[in-house]
Amino acid sequence: MWTIAKLTIQEMVTKRIFLITVVMTLIFLALYGIAIYFAGQEGAEEVGNSGQGTEVFLMQQFISSQLLGVGLYFSSFITALLAIMSSVSSISGEVASHQIDTWLMRPIARSQFVLGKFIGLAFLLIAYAASLFFAIILLHQGIGADWMSLDFQALQLIKAVSVFVIQPFVLVAFGVLLSTRMSTLNAGIISIILYGAAFIGGFIEQFGAVIEKASLVNIGIVMSLVFPIDSIYRKMTVFLFDTTDNPLSMAQGGMFTSISVPGNIMIGYAVLYGAVAVLFSIYSFNKRDV
Repeated sequence: MWTIAKLTIQEMVTKRIFLITVVMTLIFLALYGIAIYFAGQEGAEEVGNSGQGTEVFLMQQFISSQLLGVGLYFSSFITALLAIMSSVSSISGEVASHQIDTWLMRPIARSQFVLGKFIGLAFLLIAYAASLFFAIILLHQGIGADWMSLDFQALQLIKAVSVFVIQPFVLVAFGVLLSTRMSTLNAGIISIILYGAAFIGGFIEQFGAVIEKASLVNIGIVMSLVFPIDSIYRKMTVFLFDTTDNPLSMAQGGMFTSISVPGNIMIGYAVLYGAVAVLFSIYSFNKRDV
């Protein structure tokens, strides 16, 4: 199992899609850093012209948190796409190319093969997601100078990144499950559509919470149960911006905060969702005639 996991990581690192994603990620980080630098410079000059005060402080906190939210939102999107594209071909690709025949001739149980694929992909994607999370935080807090800086405690960051990396865990588990029964194209289409539907359901839930419409909130909750991706991201913003009981931090979060806050039970459900998907992957591949 560990050998397959190690080979999966080596194979993934040498794939063109991973190399392209890394290059585009570096370009994205460079552009984000440039944007944050000039936003910090312009903001500092504006503060210098208008002086200090509560209104200026609130405006600085709002703009700064919004720009950080944009960076983390796009980072979540990049990580999700990479997790989906890499996992939906993990089993089906081996079957289509008949490389699975070579693996199954060896004294390796099918469950070890599936677990090795999942562990390798999940480890790589979780490391990628955590690196991207801290890269965005460092760029925002460092290049943005004092004007862009937000006051984060170490525990806040640890909680936020711990939830942030659950997203690739769930997506890889779901992608591997689909890959045991479907072609790469079909599995990819289903995963991407569910990913989009989860975020639309999340926005509907937040909108319903703002206008106090229980039916809209319930739609979002049901979508979170079907595919708990949006709730993971919104729980991360709650930990990062501390929006659960602080009206000021809720205002800072803006469009990236959560009026309808996902509970800790939902995060536990997301982890259980991923674990059950892995178990079903093993069951499905054991029953498949290849």
